[in-house]
Amino acid sequence: MEKSAIIDRAKEYIRREKDPHFRGEVEELLSKEDFKELEDRFYRMLEFGTGGLRGLIGGGYNRMNTLVVKSATQGLASYVRKAFGKKAAAGALKAVVAFDSRHYSAEFAEACALIFAANGIKTYLFSALRPTPELSFAIRRLGCDTGIVVTASHNPPQYNGYKAYWNDGGQVISPHDAGIIDEVNKVTEIKEMGRDEALKKGLLTIIDREIDEPYWAMVKSRLFRPGLIKEKAGEVTIVYTPLHGTGALHVETVLGSLGLKVITVPAQREGNGDFPTVAFPNPEEAAALEMAVKLGREKNADVVMATDPDADRFGIAVPSKLKGEYTLVTGNQMGALLADYIFLSLKELGRMPQNPAMVNSIVTTGMQGKIAQYYGAVCLECLTGFKWIADIMRRCEEDKSHTVVFGTEESYGYLVENEVRDKDGVSAAALTAEMTLYWRSRGKSLLDRLNELYGIAGYWEEMGISKYFQGPDGPAIMKGIMEAYRKNPPETLGGLKVVKVRDILKSLCLMPGGKTEKVSLPKSDVLQFYLEDGTVVSARPSGTEPKIKFYATSCTALTGSLEDAKVGAAKKLDAIKKDIHRVIDG
Repeated sequence: MEKSAIIDRAKEYIRREKDPHFRGEVEELLSKEDFKELEDRFYRMLEFGTGGLRGLIGGGYNRMNTLVVKSATQGLASYVRKAFGKKAAAGALKAVVAFDSRHYSAEFAEACALIFAANGIKTYLFSALRPTPELSFAIRRLGCDTGIVVTASHNPPQYNGYKAYWNDGGQVISPHDAGIIDEVNKVTEIKEMGRDEALKKGLLTIIDREIDEPYWAMVKSRLFRPGLIKEKAGEVTIVYTPLHGTGALHVETVLGSLGLKVITVPAQREGNGDFPTVAFPNPEEAAALEMAVKLGREKNADVVMATDPDADRFGIAVPSKLKGEYTLVTGNQMGALLADYIFLSLKELGRMPQNPAMVNSIVTTGMQGKIAQYYGAVCLECLTGFKWIADIMRRCEEDKSHTVVFGTEESYGYLVENEVRDKDGVSAAALTAEMTLYWRSRGKSLLDRLNELYGIAGYWEEMGISKYFQGPDGPAIMKGIMEAYRKNPPETLGGLKVVKVRDILKSLCLMPGGKTEKVSLPKSDVLQFYLEDGTVVSARPSGTEPKIKFYATSCTALTGSLEDAKVGAAKKLDAIKKDIHRVIDG
């Protein structure tokens, strides 16, 4: 973009931005003639991706600030009014807004609520930070037409974000996402209302315990064996960290009310947008659990648990066979353990529904499908992002084709209930505590059960790569990499022959001999390479961050020992990783 155009956009932003802090940032950049920084802040508008808006906090159209948040909310409000025309005319539209512990989350959330109010949409605003899954729960419980949670999930402290939800409690998907973007791009005037006026007119209601308590009750109602917990609760010690986020209130309340001993990491218990004790507040990162694992050793904990800042992701570490050591359980492994426990419990208790199903994303381990099959169920696949799991749940309810009892994806997301339509770290924590007690009552640890599952489904191992491309040139570089893979698909990866290529953007699967098959998934910029041994390698640009992600999921038959299978899988995935890096690092 030309320098003059960037400067014009910066000046326009200054005229429109009412927040003095964000306006002042851009004014200072103009006065210093810092064109490089100005270009990064104004070369594009933040766009809705797989999780809505997400970006660095700061002044500019390519940043998270009050003007960008207000514009997005005005566009969302306009679209909701058009989508539900009769309700809008009757003044019956409703929305709910939640926020996490990040910088400016509370301010952005109130701005969203007041934009909704100014557009005639009655809005419920949580009084303090609350988890993302509770926002989804609130939409369904309050009968709202839309909702927003202000969060950047597990991103570093410089980021904030904005997830938009629809009336089913799931994040917006097609066609609503495109329709909202169109409305956002049309915004020239933002309707606004003051807090006092909104409260007086009944267009703003502050909520907390009237949603908290039903949510806690719902989480506990999804447990299978409350009697076992009541009898054995004192036998398990849990160390927990909310990683400076929203999870402490709910995890401590729910698990504590069950009689479980929960020790929360003191330095990480309170919400803090600086996340001072971790580089990344993400339970997927081993370093994020270091403080909790250390406390786990001191307290001889049976399980160490962590949720990310908005408490939708959930991770654990459990004691290994080496005294004092803990093993981190991956998202794929945790999903396999929970799938097994849910299906097993439904079968043991005589509650298995007709046509039972679980849902996972196309980049999640194939092990879970084998587990579902073992129990006579099916594993339905969807695109990456929990909004697609929620969409399948909704469609299954409508056509009564399957009863979905579990949803999961490899990035530490799990959903064990129907009352929420997004991943839920709180309910996952409660069910994991029960699962730990169940296997202990049978003389086994979670790792023991995982090894048993390998005997049932084969040994599965996964690998992930994330390559960032920052700055204005980043999108073009990522597009070029994906186009290169499409035009010249690799014949081999890691020395293994590529036998099939699935291009989800083109809705085609290229088969041996030049044959093609239709792909029924929604269009998305994803390529999948199927190797001769059954390994699947996937590539996709992130919808919310400037990066391409690669995934590989591979099964190794247990013809020998489990250790031999692990060594063979590691060598195979390492060779695949080297081939990918030759392309993306070049």
